[in-house]
Amino acid sequence: MTQELMKLFEAPDRGHPEIHVGDTIKVHVRIVEGDKERIQIFQGVVIRYRGGGNEANYTVRRIASNSIGVERTFLLKSPRIEKVEILRSAKVRRAQLYYMRELRGKAARLKEKRR
Repeated sequence: MTQELMKLFEAPDRGHPEIHVGDTIKVHVRIVEGDKERIQIFQGVVIRYRGGGNEANYTVRRIASNSIGVERTFLLKSPRIEKVEILRSAKVRRAQLYYMRELRGKAARLKEKRR
């Protein structure tokens, strides 16, 4: 009975690619400012993937100007996300890459996964 109720409220799958920790992705997010709407692209490395179902989310980290790290958390099934592109996949041995917050420059590179 509970499972049937959960299926009624579950958000539809938008067909996003399968995202893993260590992937470098480009997220196209719809931004609404007043009565105008635009698409903003956020590109970075997935440092965390959490949850399942409707509550699943992932955190993307990128380095902005002046070497300032910016992290943004996205809901997997958010209607604000237009498109997600996977640019490259990295070989990682951790479930969360929080240690990337302290690394700078070449030390922050991840080894690319062979396909």
